[in-house]
Amino acid sequence: MYVTALQMADLMPDARQLLSDEPEMESTQHYQQLALLVSSLEWRWQDRDDFFIGANLTVYYTHQQLRRREFRGPDFFLVRDVSREPRNSWVVWEEGGRYPDLIIELLSDSTAKVDRTDKKALYQNIFHTPEYFWFSPITLEFAGFRLTGKQFAAIPADARDWRWSEVLGLYLGVANGQLRYFDEAGQLVPTPAEAAKWEHQQREQERQRAEQERQRAERLAQRLRELGVEPD
Repeated sequence: MYVTALQMADLMPDARQLLSDEPEMESTQHYQQLALLVSSLEWRWQDRDDFFIGANLTVYYTHQQLRRREFRGPDFFLVRDVSREPRNSWVVWEEGGRYPDLIIELLSDSTAKVDRTDKKALYQNIFHTPEYFWFSPITLEFAGFRLTGKQFAAIPADARDWRWSEVLGLYLGVANGQLRYFDEAGQLVPTPAEAAKWEHQQREQERQRAEQERQRAERLAQRLRELGVEPD
């Protein structure tokens, strides 16, 4: 029986069901840093539904690479203008040929050399990733690169040693030993827990101000009564 190409495609397994095949992260600092990058950006973009964040998730980009199992995925990557639906891995040929728009690697003793060389070349020459950053939670080494033509060029740091990400529309910079996002005005992009804490502090400050105003009003009213004036 003759089978068309479309019919054959329907018979093939859905490659989006491929599971990620990533090693465990090497330290508590690496886990905490990755969670921080994910949670704060998701909170920042909580009203959006047009991006996908991969955290220690395999990017499958060729069938040969899949068969040889010769590449492991980025620690953190972002793809814009796609749905936020959960994925077991990022399969490029099932995503319309889309590669990550931004990648962050967390350097460790065992991966730093590869992250600075082989992976940088892969993201530049195969993925054509617009922006690539790396950061070490241990040594605080931080660098960023933007694809200019066909080559990565270093993203210059400002006086704070922050680097602007055109993909994110945010700065990336180190604060208190962690890589964080900052908005154009220099304000820290919080995690949900930090945002809740700040909101609580603001409510408490407002309550204290209201209480101070009430006490001042009572003192003024008492003083007026002492002078024989009945306050309204």
